[in-house]
Amino acid sequence: MTASETRLGFPHRPSPHPTPAPQRAELLADPGFGRVFTDHVATATWTVDRGWHDAGVRAAEPLSLHPAAAVLHYAQEIFEGLKAYRQPDGSVALFRPALNAARFAHSARRLALPALPEAAFVDAVTALVRADQAWVPEPPASLYLRPFTVATEAFLGVRAAEEARFLVTASPAGPLFAGRDAGLTLWISDELSRAAPGGTGDAKCGGNYAAGLAAQAVARAHACDQVLFLDAREHRWLEESGTMNVLLVTADGELLTPPLGTILDGVTRRSVLELATDHGLVPVERPVSVDELRAGCLDGSITEVFATGTAAVISPIVTFRSAAGEFAVGAGTAGPRTLALRAELLDIQFGRVPDTRGWMVPLR
Repeated sequence: MTASETRLGFPHRPSPHPTPAPQRAELLADPGFGRVFTDHVATATWTVDRGWHDAGVRAAEPLSLHPAAAVLHYAQEIFEGLKAYRQPDGSVALFRPALNAARFAHSARRLALPALPEAAFVDAVTALVRADQAWVPEPPASLYLRPFTVATEAFLGVRAAEEARFLVTASPAGPLFAGRDAGLTLWISDELSRAAPGGTGDAKCGGNYAAGLAAQAVARAHACDQVLFLDAREHRWLEESGTMNVLLVTADGELLTPPLGTILDGVTRRSVLELATDHGLVPVERPVSVDELRAGCLDGSITEVFATGTAAVISPIVTFRSAAGEFAVGAGTAGPRTLALRAELLDIQFGRVPDTRGWMVPLR
């Protein structure tokens, strides 16, 4: 058995105060995004002398951290995002959790945190969903899962912490961009950057998102839904949006997206690239400049643009704004390829079509 295949076991100790069924039903009727949480968490502890231990599913409750905990001072923290989906027969399935497990391990290595074995990651999220299965809402909502590891050692010296804690919390979730089905408007940031070569851009860590909040505030000041980051070196090449990968459909049938390196290897991004040929598109990963984006939208060689992410799913982008002005994508509405890809992906996730690729992992 390899290190990635190591299992921990996450025994369930039920919460002594579960949410009453009527209150849970009321919360599930309109969960919003990221505001409602289930009764339990999955958790495990790591120390340099014992490795991973004390794993289980327990009642969700506030954490106790020493004021000198490394995560509070040096942001030694990583997280993931994935979902569980209610199926037509009432069962529940996870979407490609092994990819999240592998990315979580990659992020851990980049942030000098202990890498949770990938099999243990899948066991943890499965155990939590099983414990809180009643919290999985009916479509179109889903159960958003947030695994994370934080450095908990109380020590103010600058080095990798020798104690850490892994947790998974769960939140019933509706659409991230509720009421924005017509499409998103993005602000092109030519000053503030998200990541640089050699940095943490391809790791899913809180610092990347905190560094993007100022740019997101600028975007909202210009009545935009999110920010589109450019590269840090030249402020010329497309990278990703604040919480999403970005893809472009061309008039000659290509599905373009910036290459990996300083951007996140999104699970939804990867899935859409694999679905592309079903929709008559050739997936291409290459650098795309902001000038090419602007010119292509204006002359019609770029016909659609959309963003992908676990929370965003596939969200059409219909307008870009920047200090240089504004331009629309196509007719300024969600494009047919975008909508078709979104429909197919959601149909797979909610079990409305056969899962021919083996992406869904049923809860046993």
